[in-house]
Amino acid sequence: MSDVTETTANSQSGIAEFEEGLGDPVLRRRARIWQGIFWVAMLGFLAAAPFFLYPVFVMQLLCFALFAAAFNLLIGFTGLLSFGHAAFFGGAAYIAGHVLKVWGFPPILGILTGTLFAAALGWLVGSLAIRRQGIYFAMITLALAQIVYFFALQMPFTGGEDGLQGIPRGHLLGIFNLNDPLAMYYFVAAVFLVGFLVIYRIIHSPFGQVLQAIRENEPRALSLGYNVDRFKLLAFVLSAALAGLAGSTKALVFQFASLTDAHWQMSGEVILMTLLGGMGTIFGPVVGAFIVVALQHALSGIGSWVQVVIGGTFIACVLLFRRGVVGELARLLRINSL
Repeated sequence: MSDVTETTANSQSGIAEFEEGLGDPVLRRRARIWQGIFWVAMLGFLAAAPFFLYPVFVMQLLCFALFAAAFNLLIGFTGLLSFGHAAFFGGAAYIAGHVLKVWGFPPILGILTGTLFAAALGWLVGSLAIRRQGIYFAMITLALAQIVYFFALQMPFTGGEDGLQGIPRGHLLGIFNLNDPLAMYYFVAAVFLVGFLVIYRIIHSPFGQVLQAIRENEPRALSLGYNVDRFKLLAFVLSAALAGLAGSTKALVFQFASLTDAHWQMSGEVILMTLLGGMGTIFGPVVGAFIVVALQHALSGIGSWVQVVIGGTFIACVLLFRRGVVGELARLLRINSL
C-alpha cells in the first residue's frame, strides 16, 4: 500500500524537472559531489577568515547568513513568505542582551534564552498566521512584528531609541575570554555551523520532504493524510528559533541590541539576501548574505545611497539570475540541489 501511495505522490508531483533530478542516481551523485565541494570551501573559509578579513565583519556575515538560512527554511522549503522575521531576530537580541547584562547569564545560556524566546514568539505568531494563506499570511506576520517593534521601543529594559548597550561577552565555559576577537570569532563560527547543520538536517529529513510537498502542492499533501497546519506551524517555530539564535549571537558580538534589529526593514533585508543567493537552495542564503553585507561595508562611505546600489544589484540579479546566484549555478551544473 505504501508503494502505491509513493508512486501516486511521485507521479503527481509539482515540477517534473525536480522529480527527474531526484530520481536520477547520476544527478544525485553529482549533487552530492558539488555539495561536498561547497562544504569544504565554506569550512576552509571559516577556518582562515579571521587571518585575512576583519573578524567583526565576518562575524556579522555569519549572523546574517544564519538568519537568511533560517528564513529560507520557511520560504524556500515550506513556501511561506513572512514579512515579520525581524521580530524573532530583534526580539531574541533584546532578551539575550538583557539576561546577559542584568541577570549575569553566561554566554551560551544567554543565547539559548534568546533562542527559546524566539521559538515561543514564533509559536504565538505562527498559530495566528497559518490560519490564512498567501499575502494574508504575510501581512499578519508583518502586523504582529510591528507590535513587537512597539514593545521594543516602549519597554523600559530595551533602552528605547538608544538601544540596549553594554552587553558583556563574558567567558565561554568559564575558560575562554570572549573579549578576545579570535576566541569570539570561533565561538560565532561554531554557533553558525550548529545552526546551519540543523537546517541541513531538517531539509534532508522525512519532515523536510513533507515540507517540500506542502510547498509544491498543499491540497495534495492534505489529501495524503498529512496535518498540513501542524507541519507549517512546526516549520515556522523552527525558523523563528534559528532566526533568534542568529539575533542573540549578533547581540553578543556587537554588545548592543537596537531597534534596527526589530524593524520591518530588517525583514526586507533577509528576504533580499535569500532571493539574491537563491531561494530553496542550501547554500544560497549564505551567498546572498555575503553579497549584501559586503556591499554595505564596501559602500558605507556613500551613506544611505548604499541602499540604491543594493536595490540595483537586486534588480540586476532578478533579471539575470532568476533562480538566484546559487540557483543559477545549480542549473548550469545540471543538479537539483546546491
